[in-house]
Amino acid sequence: MEVFGYRKLIAYQKAKEVVKVTYKFLKMFPTEERYAMCDQLRRASLSITSNIAEGVNRFSIKDKARFIEIAYGSLMEVSSQFEIAEELGYITTADRKNIDELIEEDARLLSGLLNSYKPTD
Repeated sequence: MEVFGYRKLIAYQKAKEVVKVTYKFLKMFPTEERYAMCDQLRRASLSITSNIAEGVNRFSIKDKARFIEIAYGSLMEVSSQFEIAEELGYITTADRKNIDELIEEDARLLSGLLNSYKPTD
């Protein structure tokens, strides 16, 4: 098993883009959100990459799948937080749509990765 093989996964690379975009947009949030929504978005976005890395390097298929499912859940958490951020006027609709496109792409990749861990009949 290649220790850093997760870095080659497109799903991981896209997840890193989600993290970078998240950090970029958090700079535009109001100061009062620094310890609420901003912290939650940081944790959720970092959870995506962390769980992909941890899951891919697990030895059992069941563990691999579980960590990819957690990564997917964190991705959806980021999506919902940005939806609320748009409704609160912290980001524009265009910004949210761009984020959604990136999230949708990574969601497809994570789904594919998860499916690769399911047993075939």
